[in-house]
Amino acid sequence: MKMVLKVRKKGVLILPKKLREASGIDEDSEVVVEAKQNMLVVKPFKPPTVVDVDPKLVEKILSEEHELERRKYGEILEGD
Repeated sequence: MKMVLKVRKKGVLILPKKLREASGIDEDSEVVVEAKQNMLVVKPFKPPTVVDVDPKLVEKILSEEHELERRKYGEILEGD
């Protein structure tokens, strides 16, 4: 989809609803704007998802993994 838009005072550019919907840009959302080769590329800003993980659970999983690897490599080394 292409449109001709007018740059207003202070560089304000209004994105029509059809363009916003087509590109996944919602009202009050943030965008990333990149200037390259005489053009502007505007993309919706999607911050990385942050997951809340219990540190005790991580410690337990790592401990179990360490024990499994110790058994695996212990058997290999004991077989020599």
